[in-house]
Amino acid sequence: MISVCLVDDQNLVRQGVRSLLDLAQDIRVVAECADGAQAVVDIPRVKPDVVLLDLRMPNMSGLEVLQALSVRNELPPTIILTTFDDDQLVLQGLKAGARGYLLKDVSLEQLVEAVRTVAAGGSLVAPMVTQRLLAGVGRMQNQFTSLEQPDPLTERETEILRLLSGGYSNKEIANSLKVAEGTVKNHVSNILSKLGVRDRTRAVLKALELGIV
Repeated sequence: MISVCLVDDQNLVRQGVRSLLDLAQDIRVVAECADGAQAVVDIPRVKPDVVLLDLRMPNMSGLEVLQALSVRNELPPTIILTTFDDDQLVLQGLKAGARGYLLKDVSLEQLVEAVRTVAAGGSLVAPMVTQRLLAGVGRMQNQFTSLEQPDPLTERETEILRLLSGGYSNKEIANSLKVAEGTVKNHVSNILSKLGVRDRTRAVLKALELGIV
């Protein structure tokens, strides 16, 4: 059973998302938070498998929630709930540790698949479906702390990084490349080290920023 915490100041949004998730037999909403201040208290206590997080909230924004929990190493796998006008906030949220994002008018199939993907260690940063969002990377380059060219990636590392950017898990990548999952994990570790980032989502953002994928 995948446990989920909903963080959104709009009751109707929380009710709608909960109603959709209730239709999935393997997902259970275990907590709801109406603002960021409540979220930074409840999330470490509840320890959900996945957090669905709004960005624009009173008292404490979703971005501040991500930053606060990341600093304390208490951030569960998190999906940002966003609207079309939140491009730069979403990019900041991904850099702060979120695993991906969903639009608030998401379908049942997309929502359930996203929760399962992130719970399994995957991400939702797929260039083929995020062209408008990723166009904002260039506008935000001055906000990235490290823009220097990283150590060159091998051909196999570049191949795996492209698959990471599609949101595939280590197991899925291993199956696709017909190699052991442990081999993929080693390549991912090397990729993170060479790019100077600490997780897969930041690796994808850095690669997009540098034009590697």
